[in-house]
Amino acid sequence: MKKRSLIGLIIAILIPLAVGGLSALLSGGTSGDFQSPPLTPPGWVFPVVWTILYIMIGISSYIIWLKSDCKLTEALKTYIYQLIVNFCWPIVFFRFEYFSAAAVLLGVLILLVISNIAEFRKLDKTAAKLLLPYLIWCLFALYLNIGVAVLN
Repeated sequence: MKKRSLIGLIIAILIPLAVGGLSALLSGGTSGDFQSPPLTPPGWVFPVVWTILYIMIGISSYIIWLKSDCKLTEALKTYIYQLIVNFCWPIVFFRFEYFSAAAVLLGVLILLVISNIAEFRKLDKTAAKLLLPYLIWCLFALYLNIGVAVLN
């Protein structure tokens, strides 16, 4: 891999990692004094899973960036939209504890991720497949979010 390509890949991976990191910082955490639904994993699982997912998301976007001749295409616009919603969700959920609003926002995120997968698939099937674990995790997160909203 050429040095320039490696730098591009690193930047593509750092973008979603930075979005997630900044969002976590701004979410400020919550008191954690709310009931969680069954199947809620231990707290340490979330940062590990999100880190892996953000790396996969970054690799996926890099593949599409190259396939798009380094131009902002509809596929990459959809990618940006879902990153923006992804950034907002933890703030709404953890910082403000608006659990029902966060569930709606997560529903929007899921629709955007599905759209993102569809757009990426038009250009590269591998890039689209790299987003499938992200979609599955978001669906699981929606279950957890709705559970917290109902229980609290």
